[in-house]
Amino acid sequence: MDWSNQLDNITRTPKTVDEAVTRLISVLDNENKQSIVTMQESDLINLHFSLGIEIRNSFGLHDQDNPLLNSLGYFVHPDDVSMLIINALWKKLQ
Repeated sequence: MDWSNQLDNITRTPKTVDEAVTRLISVLDNENKQSIVTMQESDLINLHFSLGIEIRNSFGLHDQDNPLLNSLGYFVHPDDVSMLIINALWKKLQ
């Protein structure tokens, strides 16, 4: 098995929201996925200071040269991007 390629897929910064969602689905355990899928969409904001922080930190969303931020255009805030990813994750899990 090519471990370096596998690790690169886990550690490199996602370039799109879809790629970020795919990455999250691959690393979240079933209990966390179930917790998210059973939430109401309006309650996803409650993940802002937990999963949202992890997304912002793990995906480097505070880096202005981040390819994911750049894919969304100018003047996007890391908080907004993490919530966009959480919403997309929730929808994908439905």
